[in-house]
Amino acid sequence: MKSAKRIELLAPARDLACGLAAVDHGADAVYIGAPRFGARAAAPNSLDDIRRLVDHAHLYNARVYVALNTILTDRELAEAERLIHDLYRIGADALIVQDMGITRLPLPPIPLHASTQTDNRTPQKVRFLADAGFRQVVLARELSLGEIAAIHRACPDVPLEVFVHGALCVSYSGQCYASQACFGRSANRGECAQFCRLPFDLADADGKTVVRGKHLLSLKDMNRLDRLEALLDAGATSLKIEGRLKDAAYVKNVTAAYRQRLDAILKRRPEYVRASSGSCDYTFAPNVAKSFNRGFTAYFLDGRGEDVSSPDTPKSLGEAMGTVKEQRAGCLSVAGVKPFHNGDGVCYLDGEGKLQGFRINRVEGNKLYPAGSIPRIAPRTPLFRNYDQEFERQLARPSAERTIALTWELGEHPHGFTLTAADEDGNRVSLPFAHPKETARTPQQDNLRAVLSKLGNTPFRVRREEDICLALSGNWFLPASALAEWRRQVIGRLITLRRINYRRETAVWRPSTHPYPATSLTYLGNVLNQSARSFYQSHGVQQVAPAFEQQPATDAILMTCRHCLRYSLGWCPTRQHEHSPYREPYYLVSADGRRFRLSFDCNNCLMHVHGEAKDK
Repeated sequence: MKSAKRIELLAPARDLACGLAAVDHGADAVYIGAPRFGARAAAPNSLDDIRRLVDHAHLYNARVYVALNTILTDRELAEAERLIHDLYRIGADALIVQDMGITRLPLPPIPLHASTQTDNRTPQKVRFLADAGFRQVVLARELSLGEIAAIHRACPDVPLEVFVHGALCVSYSGQCYASQACFGRSANRGECAQFCRLPFDLADADGKTVVRGKHLLSLKDMNRLDRLEALLDAGATSLKIEGRLKDAAYVKNVTAAYRQRLDAILKRRPEYVRASSGSCDYTFAPNVAKSFNRGFTAYFLDGRGEDVSSPDTPKSLGEAMGTVKEQRAGCLSVAGVKPFHNGDGVCYLDGEGKLQGFRINRVEGNKLYPAGSIPRIAPRTPLFRNYDQEFERQLARPSAERTIALTWELGEHPHGFTLTAADEDGNRVSLPFAHPKETARTPQQDNLRAVLSKLGNTPFRVRREEDICLALSGNWFLPASALAEWRRQVIGRLITLRRINYRRETAVWRPSTHPYPATSLTYLGNVLNQSARSFYQSHGVQQVAPAFEQQPATDAILMTCRHCLRYSLGWCPTRQHEHSPYREPYYLVSADGRRFRLSFDCNNCLMHVHGEAKDK
């Protein structure tokens, strides 16, 4: 009989607090930045904090993956090696890496996952990485369901990690050099300056302005909450939420929303099972629209269709709330689809397309009284709530409880009693206790059940009355204090047993020589150290160019994007067949006057952003 496939909900952690929140709100795994060498340099974490997260996560059979996914210099490899051994020692379950030089180090038996920074978008690339020893591969965000399914068919044994929610990079990950070229801050070294969120003009070859002052490379945020089942059926096994720079409230809300939706699927699809233990109870109703977002897109999951861009603003719009009916002195009347509350944050796009906002002082029916004055807002202007004060208050408090199902059996032996606890994963502890058997004057069953049900700050809960079995030959009197102490000892042993029985995956890295899908690598290979160069050479790559960070290429492609401005403007010659009134090539013109040429690869449905153009 074919075994069920383990499905993992993978949540982000900026820090320990976010990691703990992710586990408590239902994550099967958490990914967090290492003290150094993570692709979010602004979110490092100490070894002690990672250890504390590991201890908490493993109690629920949840895993902790550590992001070590920048490219490294030769000098940094030795420090990375020491760090990896430290991470293995404190219990990290896997490392997410980009630099192939890491594979040439004397590693402890810790699994490696291939970061999305390694540009994983073909079956050939995924097969190569799996054969090289990577245990999980993070696919490019841009892939469609059909492309994911094709990779799964070609590599059915490879766990595939797929992004389902969060901010989007306009360039294929690992293939963006704009930040390095323009600001000396390498995205592949964890220091992205977010070039793609800047405003640009779009100019044609004659210098005519096509679009003025828009965030032309800024994308909406991914939201695949309604497409999880299709992703599972395509072959995804790890569903990843982006957000290693987001706060705990974001992590709580989005993780809970995906946990609930995924659990509903698993309940009716027995061929898929949850990858960790326990179940969650929430004190709030998860709603991803209430957390930071630039509007939502499924992002090419069904191929090219919807416009994925967010050109008006790179900031959060939040949830659509209605439109302005009229504005009077001191208040706005609103035609709303949802109610506002005192203290909410409201934003809107003004007549020039710029984001404006205000806080609500008080609400009276459909009238909003802002805190302070606001400019005139035209009737029918859409309003968005980008800060829901009551919702944020709920998330600021303890907002979830994750518990493991427990059963009790209270039995007896000639000299006293035996208390046995078993959890949902089959861990079982049985302890005998000496105690005199005295017949009670009143029935004791309810009292015994009440004491055994009090599991307080432990991770366990008794779900049903029948999960407490009282296998007693008489109505014996047991003081509540004695039974509570027995309960404490058994639970302590059970927690220890869960930690002992945690199944930590191990991997021994053995160098291989199977061929890489290409015989040469340009700067797009991101090879910054000699060990990475040796890795590729051992796999048949004959020419290995240095990384862009080491030697900038002339007229380099700074971004490779599936997002296409020609398509967004309605001038795609392949799909829309509309003729542009402007002459190509087009240029993105930054606020400081720098010009970046665009080119279009229609055969592969890609847009390229080239390095700064010097011609006038």
